[in-house]
Amino acid sequence: MLHDFITWILATVHDWGYTGIFILMALESTVLPVPSELVLIPAGYLAHQGQMNFGLIVLASTVGSLVGASLNYAASMWLGRPFLERWGRYFFVRPELLHKTDVFFFRHGAVSTFTGRLIPGIRHLISIPAGLTRMNLGAFAFYTSLGAGLWSLVLTLFGYFLGGNEALIREYQHFITAGVIAFVTLVIGGYWWWNRRRRD
Repeated sequence: MLHDFITWILATVHDWGYTGIFILMALESTVLPVPSELVLIPAGYLAHQGQMNFGLIVLASTVGSLVGASLNYAASMWLGRPFLERWGRYFFVRPELLHKTDVFFFRHGAVSTFTGRLIPGIRHLISIPAGLTRMNLGAFAFYTSLGAGLWSLVLTLFGYFLGGNEALIREYQHFITAGVIAFVTLVIGGYWWWNRRRRD
């Protein structure tokens, strides 16, 4: 079943082109388990072969990610927020916790949304607390696009240079995750230092 799912993803990228990338990345940015690596690495390789345009791949991926994340954002704001305000105490989400989350995202929503888009396992969920706390829509869209665009660029570049060599992909793929996490750590560290300096 997993093999069929992977085959479907690869076929969608190959046959549907930029539309397929847009749809798959929109799904990946909701709560559906569509691995972006299986979408963008093959697309990058197709760009290397001259069958697709590198810039349009990144654009379709970024816009698709924004659309999917915005669906999570809207659902969390319009459905999740009223639900938690009314029933949250039965799920150990008390009003005080919701208020603390509001305050946190008001202060740190930008860096949380940007860095969250770069962390596997978190990237498709970060839009949920953004919606729950009613983060400014313009800021949400900007930092989501920034993070999604960077992630798309990295994976497409990886596919462009190594996409035809599965052995190299398996060998170096963990370096992508390690490099991105190191970058996120630097961003958060720099943000913390800047915030501390601003308060002093």
